[in-house]
Amino acid sequence: MKTAVDTRSITNSILELKEKKNAIIIAHYYQAPEIQDVADVVGDSLQMAQQAAQSEADIIVVAGVYFMAETAKILNPLRKVLLPDTGAGCSLADSCPPAEFKKFIDAHPGSPVVTYVNCSAEVKAMSDIVCTSSNAVKVVNSIQSDKPIIFAPDVNLGKYLVQQTGKDLILWNGSCVVHENFSIDKILGLIKHTPKPNLLPTPSRSHTS
Repeated sequence: MKTAVDTRSITNSILELKEKKNAIIIAHYYQAPEIQDVADVVGDSLQMAQQAAQSEADIIVVAGVYFMAETAKILNPLRKVLLPDTGAGCSLADSCPPAEFKKFIDAHPGSPVVTYVNCSAEVKAMSDIVCTSSNAVKVVNSIQSDKPIIFAPDVNLGKYLVQQTGKDLILWNGSCVVHENFSIDKILGLIKHTPKPNLLPTPSRSHTS
C-alpha cells in the first residue's frame, strides 16, 4: 500500500507543478503507463512535438530521448524545453554522428540529402528534406535529380525506399538496435511455436489529460 500511496503523491505533485508552471508533458508511446498517465500528449516523436506547438504552454517537458527534445525545440523555438534525462539516447540517431555524416555528404557532391526525422538536429540541418516513415516514399519520388539521393540514418527504411521507388539511393548504414532484434525469421518462429498468436500493430495514440 505504501508504494501505491507514494505513486499517487508523486503524480499529484507532478500535476500541481505542471499547472503552476504552465507546462505541458509530452511522452513517447514507449514510456511506462505511469508516465503516460500524467502526460498531456502521448504519441510518436514528431506527433507529440507538433501537438505541443498547438498548446499555450510556457514549458514543454519531453518524456523521451534527446533528439525528440531537439525536435520539440525546433518546432517551439520560443519556449523552454526540458528533458529530464539528458543522457537518454536513441541508437538510430546515435548511429549517424554529424561529423561523419558531413564527410559522407562531402564525398557525394551535388546529391540531394533526405533524412528520416529520427535523427539529431545537427543532421537535420545538413538535410535538404526531412521525412517521416509515412511520407518517405512520396518525398523520394518527388525529387528530380541527375545525382543519386543520399538517405540517412535508417538503412532498413532506405532499402524499402529503393524497393518502392526504384530510385538510386546512397544509404547511410544506420539502424535501431531494438528494431534489428525483430527480424522476420524471429517473428515467423514465434508464430510457429505459439498457438493462435495475436499480432498487434505499433501503437500510436494521443490524449489530453
